[in-house]
Amino acid sequence: MSSFFNLIIVVQVLSAMAIIGLVLLQHGKGADMGAAFGSGASGSLFGATGSSNFMSKSTGVAAAIFFSATLALSYISTQHGSTVSGGVMDKVAVPAAPAPVTTGAAAIPTSPAAPAAAPAAAAPAPAATGPASSIPK
Repeated sequence: MSSFFNLIIVVQVLSAMAIIGLVLLQHGKGADMGAAFGSGASGSLFGATGSSNFMSKSTGVAAAIFFSATLALSYISTQHGSTVSGGVMDKVAVPAAPAPVTTGAAAIPTSPAAPAAAPAAAAPAPAATGPASSIPK
């Protein structure tokens, strides 16, 4: 079963590379637009493109192979031997919550879900300096 799965993956990767290559090699649909406005003759500006050539038919065949391989891979992975019940992040270990930091008599909680009393002697906020501090509010 593993060799069949690997064979389908190879077919999928090869068809994906074929699609990429064929799309990059094809002549764009709007490439003749400049020719229609005076630099040459063009068959049509926005009309029918005529019959499809070998490259566009090959792209369609490669896309059909790619989608078939994708469906086969999803069927094989869901029906045969897939024991993974969750996602990738289910395997990540969650670290323990750190101990609260204590300053004097009051404890500062590390989680925002548990509000606590403010420390007894809080330092005043520093005064702003620079050009922004001279603007009246």
